Amino acid sequence: MEPFTFTPLLANAFKFAIDKATTEGKICIGMLILVSLFSWTVIINKALQLYKASKMSKKFFAAYRSTREPMEIFNKGSEYTGAPAYEIYFTGAEELAYHLKNNPVEVRRGAVTTISNNKVPGAETDHIARAVTVKVSNASFESVKVALERAVSTQAISLEKGMIILTTAVAGGPFIGLLGTVWGVMETFSGIAIKQAASLAAMAPGVAGALIATVVGLFVAIPAMFAYNYMVTMIRAITQELDNFVTEFATAIEHTFVDNRPVSEEIADALKKMRDEPQADPLAARG
Repeated sequence: MEPFTFTPLLANAFKFAIDKATTEGKICIGMLILVSLFSWTVIINKALQLYKASKMSKKFFAAYRSTREPMEIFNKGSEYTGAPAYEIYFTGAEELAYHLKNNPVEVRRGAVTTISNNKVPGAETDHIARAVTVKVSNASFESVKVALERAVSTQAISLEKGMIILTTAVAGGPFIGLLGTVWGVMETFSGIAIKQAASLAAMAPGVAGALIATVVGLFVAIPAMFAYNYMVTMIRAITQELDNFVTEFATAIEHTFVDNRPVSEEIADALKKMRDEPQADPLAARG
């Protein structure tokens, strides 16, 4: 009994066609192999990137939405490397922290409370309890929104980086293979015409060698097409999620840190602050 030997599917036909391929056909096949290597490199790296982005984004969103304080994650120094939403959050929080430190707006909230004196009947004293909150102006908030929009664009470019190689493989692979096939068929028929031997045995090897270029082109394009369609769908979903998060984060910042008082109240507060501040003695300044 002869031992069983495993032969890969179409291995004999593939080997025969490669051996009979013309030099031009082999050049096209070599180009397709290079395109395939680049394509698979992008597919593997992009799959890992999208998997990590999806996984870390879930962790970041869970942490962010577990608190009502927009700056809590930033103040704690927590990191979610690989999450596009975290990179956007960190950029916006860093810009906001800069304006809170360098361009603060002090908002004074006053409330009148009445304190009774039990020792003296009828004697009541009004005290103004003031709370000073540090916020940012609307102009500073616009800078924060610009930083958030810039971060979204940066993350979108990062997610889409390398996808042009997959589109090139999808669109160009079959055409490169077709070029090799047409060139090989042309060489085959030219040789038959020169030898004047139009037989099936004379044409079959050359045609098989020519067709292998198209087969390789399809092997390059088909995986790239499926990978591209799947990854583009994921990238669009992540990008939409980032746009929604930017709106959510900007709204939280506006409610918590932006001075949205009426102009009249701001002017009155500024005038009162000027009155409360001690005036410098001009005679002391001269001395």
